[in-house]
Amino acid sequence: MDSHGSQCTCSAHHSTPSVHQTLDEMDFERGIWSAALDGNLERVRAFLKKGTDPNTKDQAGYTALHYASRAAHQQVCELLLDYGACANSQTHGGATALHRAAYCGHISIIKLLLEHRADPRLTDDDGSTPLHKAAEQGHLETCTLLVSSSPILRTIKDKKSRLPLDLSPDHKTFLELLNPPE
Repeated sequence: MDSHGSQCTCSAHHSTPSVHQTLDEMDFERGIWSAALDGNLERVRAFLKKGTDPNTKDQAGYTALHYASRAAHQQVCELLLDYGACANSQTHGGATALHRAAYCGHISIIKLLLEHRADPRLTDDDGSTPLHKAAEQGHLETCTLLVSSSPILRTIKDKKSRLPLDLSPDHKTFLELLNPPE
């Protein structure tokens, strides 16, 4: 009789997650997106030198710049932008690299993206601008930067008719900065 009968509880009967990866997951790990997410500058550079389009999207519509921006990998973002990455590329849900950086409060990345003509007025599928994302996370410095780059952001409502001010956790602190002019 097999020593691995039905009563056996050893790990030989349990699968390892990596064995059951989908093709999309394997493509991601082998692609520029994973290198950008990890902040692996040399690997990203190698992809770009081999001719990988910096605007290539993964299955969810994210580019390498989306991943590097969210993870605050400044040098990777700079390299991608130097190779022609679009600062305004949107995911299937409408998020831009600026949305992702604003949500995380990554000031230096936001400055870099704005210098490369990222449009802070672009909205995602919920109607949220990067200012909405920064406000809901309580990133005051990020909100200040975004408002100074585009004051009109204070007046843009999301699809639930909420202003960025409505989303701020500390209403009093954000009131002067985010309150739309009368």
